[in-house]
Amino acid sequence: MTLKSILRLTLNGRAREDLVPDNMLLLDYLRETANHTGTKQGCDGGECGACTVLVDGRPRLACSTLAHQVAGKAVETVEGLAPKGRLTALQQAFHEKLGTQCGFCTPGMIMASEALLRKKPKPSRDEIKTALAGNICRCTGYVKIIEAVESAASACSGQEAAE
Repeated sequence: MTLKSILRLTLNGRAREDLVPDNMLLLDYLRETANHTGTKQGCDGGECGACTVLVDGRPRLACSTLAHQVAGKAVETVEGLAPKGRLTALQQAFHEKLGTQCGFCTPGMIMASEALLRKKPKPSRDEIKTALAGNICRCTGYVKIIEAVESAASACSGQEAAE
């Protein structure tokens, strides 16, 4: 018999309470219970980064995190970055710089990049590579992804200067 308990957390800015199995992975919680399917199941072993989400602003692999480990925390998924349907500068840069091909890795790449840009708004190319080191892309060769993050950093810097 699987034990269940109430999970309380903030998901993309909204408080939630759900009865979930104590052994449920955060990935399964997000996809099956919360219907946030932007978070992808890739390797299921913490090696590809497709399931990267932000927990209290820091990147975390949802496939190797139990849902109850994030109780009381703020979890952000790719769906939460543009709640009104308007792309963020980072999402727009991925689109414009062709940082996606098949798109499977994109949510994880964007969440890892988002964490980096929040911490370091003007990262170097090496800092971008380090931040994305846990995310695998089988299609792009990473050049366009790195260019997208650089472009988003430039766009955000330009917006700050204009304000």
